[in-house]
Amino acid sequence: MTDPHRPTPANVPPEDRLTRLEEKLAFAEDLLDSLNATVARQQEAIELLARELVRLRRRQVDEDPANPGRTLDERPPHY
Repeated sequence: MTDPHRPTPANVPPEDRLTRLEEKLAFAEDLLDSLNATVARQQEAIELLARELVRLRRRQVDEDPANPGRTLDERPPHY
């Protein structure tokens, strides 16, 4: 059902239609820029977390090479 108060494209002057399209385009470009910035920040966070994970895994192996599943501050199994 169409809104009787909303003008249809057939009876809207071309200048108004063009203005609306330009506004929509400007909004879409702004949204795209914002989303690109968000994706870039997320990628940086993912890379940082991946580096941290590698560092922690190396540290765990370096602390106890004979038992890589146990850290030094963990209680031994006989407690």
